[in-house]
Amino acid sequence: MTNYKKQLLNCLLDKYERSRSFTGDNKRSQSFSVKVTQLFPKYGDEAEYGLYISINEAIAELERSEYITLSKKKNGVIDSVTLNTHKLSEIYAFISRTPKADTNERLLHLLTMYANENEVLAAYCQSQIERIQNNKKAEYFDGDFEEYENILKVVSEIFDIPEETYIRDFSVKVFGDSKVFEKIKHKVTRLLFQYGDFPQDETILEDLNIVKNPGHVYIKGCGIITIGGQIIDLSVLKGDIAISSVLLKSIDKIKITGSRVITIENLTTFNHFSQSDTFVLYLGGYHNSHRRNFIRKIYEQNPQISYYHYGDIDAGGFYILLHLREKTGIRFVPYQMDADTLQQHSTYTKPLTDNDRKRLKNLMNSEFSDTVTYMLEHNCKLEQEALDIE
Repeated sequence: MTNYKKQLLNCLLDKYERSRSFTGDNKRSQSFSVKVTQLFPKYGDEAEYGLYISINEAIAELERSEYITLSKKKNGVIDSVTLNTHKLSEIYAFISRTPKADTNERLLHLLTMYANENEVLAAYCQSQIERIQNNKKAEYFDGDFEEYENILKVVSEIFDIPEETYIRDFSVKVFGDSKVFEKIKHKVTRLLFQYGDFPQDETILEDLNIVKNPGHVYIKGCGIITIGGQIIDLSVLKGDIAISSVLLKSIDKIKITGSRVITIENLTTFNHFSQSDTFVLYLGGYHNSHRRNFIRKIYEQNPQISYYHYGDIDAGGFYILLHLREKTGIRFVPYQMDADTLQQHSTYTKPLTDNDRKRLKNLMNSEFSDTVTYMLEHNCKLEQEALDIE
């Protein structure tokens, strides 16, 4: 089979599979044609006589097989070819192409099978079933059924990881192979972010206890920690210390000697932050179960003090704050995340992206509405690094 024949038939089948005739919604008979020069631009070039002969031979063979009909111009030049929809089964077999109807049937089976595994899959699978029914492509499916089912399988199991687990170990647990998850993790995180409840896509895996290396909590300021009987007074240290997630469970006691706790989103800001009467935490950009348990322990042993969160003044910063509250049960107060701060540092603001605007509009009826309104009206957002903390 020449490449020209396969190209022609694939083009015609694409047109057919995108049509209302394919879905059965069309009440009138449709035809599916393509101009030869549209598919092969050099076909009409007199300098490409060899190409002209080869394409005509390919079209002639397809016509003899009754896969197409054609319309000719003068001197043997072919204007367009039209698909014979009565020969669809033979045509699919001739070019070894799986009919879209078969693909859709297999996809619907998988989606139905995984639809009740958890809330994210329920939302995703229902959406994809509707897309297929409307003759649209299923998201995150690129024609590889093995990969696609692996994605669904990961999402079905990823919420049941109670302890920090290395990416390789998670892959072995789910697939019996240390490398499979690495190949699909980007599609998995995009799906989880799109259909789940996560403040940002970059830290979803860590939030669900799947890590490349053990994480750390960086802390400094007014606090005394007891670990395995050892007492560490942070207030007498000139810098911060990092406690690995492995050690977090070994903390016996933590006493805050200041009047407030502040969690900080950005490491650079954490390093420069220096205020008296304050205990400061940098959570490594995310807060999985170990870190949340650590924060809860602080709150349980120090309920009388104030709790703040300091993040970027953008959609991600607000969602991280809301997520932190939801997962810890602590009413963190936003610190310097308001319109006044934006005005004071307007020189350093950045313009909003389309995605920023979309996410901010979802916060219009929240406690951040005044700040969000200012951001949308002035097309601005602000990263922590731009702020000069007094």
